[in-house]
Amino acid sequence: MITWLKHLLVGRPLDTSTAHEQRLTKKAALTVFSSDSLSSVAYATEEILLALALAGAANFSLLMPASMMIIALLFIVVISYGQTLEAYPNGGGAYTVAKENLGVNAGLVAAAALLIDYVLTVAVSVAAGIAALTSAVPAVANYRVPICLLAIFIIMLANLRGVKESAAIFAGPVYLFMLGAYAVIIGSFFYTGATGDVAVSDSQAVADSVQTFSYLLLLRAFASGCTALTGIEAVANGVQAFQKPAPKNARITQMVMGVLLGTLFLGISFSTNLHNLSPNESETILSRLNRLSFGTGPIYYTIQAATMAILVLAANTAFADFPRLSSIIAKDRFLPRQFANQGDRLVFSNGIIFLGFTASVLVVLFDADVHKLIPLYTVGVFVAFTLSQLGMVVHWKHDRGKGFRWRMVLNAVGGITTSGVLVIVAIVKFTHGAWVVMVAMPAFVWMFLRIRQHYFEVATELSVATYDRLSVLRHTVVVPVPGVNRASLGAIEYARTLSKDVLAVQVNVDSDALRSSSAHGRNQAFLRPAHCHNA
Repeated sequence: MITWLKHLLVGRPLDTSTAHEQRLTKKAALTVFSSDSLSSVAYATEEILLALALAGAANFSLLMPASMMIIALLFIVVISYGQTLEAYPNGGGAYTVAKENLGVNAGLVAAAALLIDYVLTVAVSVAAGIAALTSAVPAVANYRVPICLLAIFIIMLANLRGVKESAAIFAGPVYLFMLGAYAVIIGSFFYTGATGDVAVSDSQAVADSVQTFSYLLLLRAFASGCTALTGIEAVANGVQAFQKPAPKNARITQMVMGVLLGTLFLGISFSTNLHNLSPNESETILSRLNRLSFGTGPIYYTIQAATMAILVLAANTAFADFPRLSSIIAKDRFLPRQFANQGDRLVFSNGIIFLGFTASVLVVLFDADVHKLIPLYTVGVFVAFTLSQLGMVVHWKHDRGKGFRWRMVLNAVGGITTSGVLVIVAIVKFTHGAWVVMVAMPAFVWMFLRIRQHYFEVATELSVATYDRLSVLRHTVVVPVPGVNRASLGAIEYARTLSKDVLAVQVNVDSDALRSSSAHGRNQAFLRPAHCHNA
């Protein structure tokens, strides 16, 4: 029954020889690895506005400068990761780059940051998607935690069925959201051109006033909007999931993903600024732009449904990358070796199940509240960005291949930029929950080192260097015998082939029977009787 149920839910086992058939085309890989980053455009602009709103609506004019800063950072990160894919075609991303160029400890910090970020990605994405559902259907708001857990289970199950199957299942909603988001942006432009009905807020009149803290406010808005960059590293961690030539296909997918993310984010920010929209608790910015462009007809509801779907399916990127990264770490013996084992469907099943369980625990602990979870977000990913870029600088310094100087300069600029962003994000979000991640990362590194120490101790115990053949052979072989007969003598002779020290033992529980047995045997001298008393 268990086997039948497993085959029903996950599918029948795949032959190892068919592993190459499970690799992804560029089109399929885009849906698997970009769902996290593309989903962020649904809320990144709003996060910027929420940060600006704390200092008053007059500062909404800083939306576009903050957005342009994020686009510039996106360009630097995408180009830099393209170089990482070229130099490290076997995957591993920031963990591999940092470990090989900056040392093991730096690599473990990057690994901890990424693993924590992937768990948060699942929790935040699913909670955000279900929040969109409960906003549309308030009657189910009290059941958001069970619905989130069900969504995590469904995504986990789809990934357990295999990489290709999960890509096929989730491709429709991802591409539908992309088309819908572009339609919303274009529709908002046409709306303005057709009617000239651009709302003028009271803040516009004072937007030009110089604030003494405008630069600090801009940095705060920039830090909040950097949620748009989460998921950029996904392709670098999952190179081996691509069809051959894997590095080339991964680089192309990375560039396409960067272009899609950049244009969608910039378009939504520009449309928001054009119509002077401000944050509203009852409706998201993207929903308002959607309604502005298409009214409240079928197109509006289709795009909203696709938005909810992409927010939930953003978790799929983590389910694609977390198991692969944990398998690489496990092969280095910093995680239990079970994480490196492939399941029946040629995916790293243990990593998938562990991620689903851990994210579910977070959802329950934080009551599926996006506002409680999101401050923990982005810190880890910028730690990984920074270590990856600095590691690539060291790599090019030692490699000295063609064009290594400009490559080294580009990665240096990327490292300096992302480290600066990391400091900003850590300071801005520290009291809102980022401190939890900062404490968790050292704890993870300690755990990695303890696991590695355990494997080292086991390997030492099993090492042949300390093997002493003579000490192994100095054992006494005890042969229990009922008496002296052909069977017992044969057993004793066999025992003497195993050791020179053989002890035949008969337990005397009946003295009369022992004397009777002795009368018929001539070799009682072989025995050393051990007496016991009947209870």
